[in-house]
Amino acid sequence: MQESRYKLILICLLLCLAPCSLYLYKNIFMEAKKAADSLVIMTELVLPNDTNTFGNLMGGRLMYWMDIAAALAAMKHCGAPVVTASVDNISFEAPIKIGNVVHIEAKVSRAFTTSMEVHIAVWGEDAIHQYKYKSNQAYYTFVALDPNGKPRPVPSMSPETDGEKKLFDGALRRRQVRLILGGKMKPDEATELKALFSPE
Repeated sequence: MQESRYKLILICLLLCLAPCSLYLYKNIFMEAKKAADSLVIMTELVLPNDTNTFGNLMGGRLMYWMDIAAALAAMKHCGAPVVTASVDNISFEAPIKIGNVVHIEAKVSRAFTTSMEVHIAVWGEDAIHQYKYKSNQAYYTFVALDPNGKPRPVPSMSPETDGEKKLFDGALRRRQVRLILGGKMKPDEATELKALFSPE
């Protein structure tokens, strides 16, 4: 009788703590990882079937490659299957011509409870004339999945370099913008964004 009572109390406690369980599991049992550990560099050659009528790499093809590179970086960080949750702030600076080489650098910029933001920088390279140029950058968000296809906790991320720290600090604000635009957060709740505009 006493044992069943303890079991009932334990079940009640677990149900009450369910919203916090993912956070507790992540912060107690999972070690933080370095941003550099998730780095993925993907290289592609721009062929005729990759280009538009102007001889430039098609944006859709580039985004496809970027999605693959970003997913690999997220998987390296969390050690689990991931799905793309959002893509934002893709800015194209320079077109990549047919025959040029594409270098896609993807690295986790910040990890949250079950999601990760991945920063991507894309460089074009003219291998004949020996010069590289920045083409674009973007932020992808991925969610880690457990064997049942449900979100699972991911390790936190420790930035080391100044560049990694800058991306890490800005990630929370970018996340709040995504949540507001997606209707999952009210503007009044975006404390990081409000801090940018509130007087000191």
